[in-house]
Amino acid sequence: MDILIDQYLNYLLVEKGLSATTLEAYSRDLIRYQEFIQDSGARGISETDTALILKHLIALRSAGLGARSRARHLVAIRGFYRFAVQEKVIKHDPAGLVDLPKTSLKLPDVLSEAEVSQLLNTPDPTKPTGARDAAMLELLYAAGLRVSELVNLKLQNVNLESGFVRVFGKGSKERVVPIGSLAQKKIEYYLEHSRKALLKNQVSPYIFVARAAKPITRQGFWKLLRRYGQLAQLNKKITPHSLRHSFATHLLEGGADLRAVQVMLGHVDISTTQIYTHVTRKHLKDLHKRFHPRG
Repeated sequence: MDILIDQYLNYLLVEKGLSATTLEAYSRDLIRYQEFIQDSGARGISETDTALILKHLIALRSAGLGARSRARHLVAIRGFYRFAVQEKVIKHDPAGLVDLPKTSLKLPDVLSEAEVSQLLNTPDPTKPTGARDAAMLELLYAAGLRVSELVNLKLQNVNLESGFVRVFGKGSKERVVPIGSLAQKKIEYYLEHSRKALLKNQVSPYIFVARAAKPITRQGFWKLLRRYGQLAQLNKKITPHSLRHSFATHLLEGGADLRAVQVMLGHVDISTTQIYTHVTRKHLKDLHKRFHPRG
């Protein structure tokens, strides 16, 4: 079964283009399932059935795993069985009959437009690091980037003249996203007045640099964002994803098309983007309650 798991993970990498983080999670989930199969006395995947898969999910729940984690386990197991059928290792798929555990909808944390402005105006652009941080925050919100996409952004991927950035998201999938005039201005200012001072006569392909011409790390940016959130006196837990969530929500509240937002976020499945429609529905409901005479 070890060999089959490796073949499946390689298939997901090469054929499906899944990210290293997702592959690592699937690998852990399948190894745990493999151990459960062995402990149950089955000698391999051909001796498993739907009942055994259900027992595994019950065992995961007993071990304290929440519905979301159990759902991810089942997604990995379902895909593994489909692959085994495809490769003619087994004839029937026992996982196809198992439903995903019901998960409660977790709405993303969103900042209001006023809170976003407060946060984005906090860095001091007269200092080299402040100009860099101002450009990073503005770009994160303007393009709805993931933090990994932001810190790995290279000079060659930014076209200020046309107002677009080219990013490589999960599974190295490429997309081109507009950035808007404010982000353009802040990036231009940073490149003209601050980047050279931070580089200190060194060279780097990355647009946002820290010490020794190295790119800012994800952890480094998290610390910066937390500090700016405190300086802006925002009484919310702010993460890089907060600005990505706010980007999507504010676009939809402004009337943007869901499919267009899906493309800009780099979501493969529109159902992932649809979580933001719940946020905007809540916004509309609140407005109705506040302003309608019978709200």
